[in-house]
Amino acid sequence: MDINFNKNEDHNKLLLSDLKHKLTKVKLGGGKSKIEKQHAKGKMTARERIDYLLDNNTDVIEIAAFAGEGMYKEHGGCPSGGVIVKIGYIQGKQCIVVANDATVKAGAWFPITGKKNLRAQEIAIENKLPIIYLVDSAGVYLPMQDEIFPDKEHFGRIFRNNAVMSSMGITQISAVMGSCVAGGAYLPIMSDEALIVDKTASIFLAGSYLVKAAIGESIDNETLGGATTHCEISGVTDYKAKDDADALDKIKKIVAKIGDFDKAGFNRIEPKKPKLDPKDIYGILPKSRSDQYDMLEIIKRLVDDSEFEEYKEGYGKTIITGYARINGWAVGIVANQRKLVKTKKGEMQFGGVIYNDSADKSTRFIANCNQKKIPLVFLQDVTGFMVGSKSEHSGIIKDGAKMVNAVSNSVVPKFTIVIGNSYGAGNYAMCGKAYDPRLIAAWPSAELAVMSGNSAAKVLMQIEKASLLKKGEEIDEKKEKELFDKVKARYDEQISPYYAASRIWTDGVIDPLDTRKWISMGIEAANHAPIEKPFNLGVIQV
Repeated sequence: MDINFNKNEDHNKLLLSDLKHKLTKVKLGGGKSKIEKQHAKGKMTARERIDYLLDNNTDVIEIAAFAGEGMYKEHGGCPSGGVIVKIGYIQGKQCIVVANDATVKAGAWFPITGKKNLRAQEIAIENKLPIIYLVDSAGVYLPMQDEIFPDKEHFGRIFRNNAVMSSMGITQISAVMGSCVAGGAYLPIMSDEALIVDKTASIFLAGSYLVKAAIGESIDNETLGGATTHCEISGVTDYKAKDDADALDKIKKIVAKIGDFDKAGFNRIEPKKPKLDPKDIYGILPKSRSDQYDMLEIIKRLVDDSEFEEYKEGYGKTIITGYARINGWAVGIVANQRKLVKTKKGEMQFGGVIYNDSADKSTRFIANCNQKKIPLVFLQDVTGFMVGSKSEHSGIIKDGAKMVNAVSNSVVPKFTIVIGNSYGAGNYAMCGKAYDPRLIAAWPSAELAVMSGNSAAKVLMQIEKASLLKKGEEIDEKKEKELFDKVKARYDEQISPYYAASRIWTDGVIDPLDTRKWISMGIEAANHAPIEKPFNLGVIQV
């Protein structure tokens, strides 16, 4: 192995170490003291509840662990968006679990909390997965109510989705394990079945203090909306549990009796591990995002038996397309080739750039996968579409539009992994978040932005420089460098994979070695939802 491999490996393992450190920190939620207070009340934490509920020694993926990262600093922060979301197995059945984290502002809903809950419901709807809600929340975070309450994608959309999922036959089970107040009280009761924990949980539209203020009635919270009230008087809840563990055990018994799913019928055979060592990825992936490398070497370390059947190998070489298997599942892979390639005409094409021929090839391949009912995997390391007179005269916009059209209208499930660059329209053509991938994850090496940090910083710096000159300020070489560094630092923060993950532009930042698990579990989930409409490209210019 050469010196560059070792340098790359050291760099990527440092990025991985940073990822693990960030995950350890975020898993503490509101902090150790808040966790201790939860335990003192006889309650498990949100993460402990999910761990207890899910089957031991089975695969689990966490959705949006970094939601809210670095946001709401003036409000004390909101680790993991104040809610934990995981896809895993309960009694052998794949489910998605949503648990309010009461150690974060008593489980109150920030704007990002609403977005994360809606993402969890979207996953359940797309894949027809049972969804379990573990409720322990003080309701909307009032200082930010204007950003969470009234809009289409705000708090109320959660309950609308409850109703829609019920009509679709998607199982929803709620356990009220703490506070459940105001509008939030509708979520468990709009679920198919609702449990409540005795003494530590309550449900009401208004608590005792508000009731006293509003109508003058004096009543304690337990009598107003505790487990005995709702299981024996109001009939609001279906089961009373003596403690958290009892509630979770009851959920396990309910899930164990759910009937089998209709299947989409995606092809799967006996899984095989890659023949080439996946750990080599750390040494193959370059330290510098501008350096070239062979994406095929990455693919061979992600797919079963390292076998990849390339489609149109000699044409449109800046995008690799082909068939493989991941954990036994048949997949079609669309990946940006990141090395300089030579065409049959002897022309050189830059790696990571989408040219006319690569866009044309990708469109055809995506159509083929839809025809054969094969899920699509996009491996992004793209700087955008080729520019210049030659590309424009050759109709790059037309060919790019065909590819975007194919991605948009694809009916087979799509999965996106952001390996490196994800810039501009390249993000769109390679199935960015706006194009409905069932799951989208980024490696620690990823960057998501309109353009690279250097390019954007130069443009933004020129704008700021012109503004200062208009005001009569002198800009010498030293001042110009300071201005550039300041602008670039701000932009670099925004292109970080953690910045994207905090806003749920991706579902998470993951270890490259977890990629196979994410895609496999994603396809398994998608297999619960039969494809209901034919593939149709609509109107395209040929």
